[in-house]
Amino acid sequence: MSKTIILNTIAIQNKIRRIAYQIYEINSDEEAISIAGIKENGFLFAQKVAAELEKISPISIQIGSISVDKKNPLSPISTSLQAVDYRNKPLVIIDDVLHTGSTLMYAVRHFLAEPLTRVNTVVLVDRNHKQFPIKVDFKGISLSTSLQDHVEVVFNKEGDYVYLE
Repeated sequence: MSKTIILNTIAIQNKIRRIAYQIYEINSDEEAISIAGIKENGFLFAQKVAAELEKISPISIQIGSISVDKKNPLSPISTSLQAVDYRNKPLVIIDDVLHTGSTLMYAVRHFLAEPLTRVNTVVLVDRNHKQFPIKVDFKGISLSTSLQDHVEVVFNKEGDYVYLE
């Protein structure tokens, strides 16, 4: 199979900057927010968004990871964030690719046991195949694909990119 590059390093950086500004815009009156990235790539993406947000805003950011078993999302979900880190604060949940929406849906559900002031969701690539009623608030790119297509996000030292296979 051939790989088609959808986003290169510069395009991804531009998407990260835009998403950081969007997060700041809706949280500009907040003193602190929590950001939770879904392991593995979602967390790497969340770290990049948080770093950009720290450059442009005075908001205190607490970042953590979420572990969701994508093959069995009903299994227990764990997070490096403690409830005190996000209780009564805005929460931003970040993943790299949204396919059916199940991973993001179960991740959001996990955090609803605590009171939150707001929950927003972010993905780098929205594939438009949602099977769950989850809304992505901020996305880097909306990409219409077939169910057989594979979208991969790569974050590495040589450069970040998204490809379609």
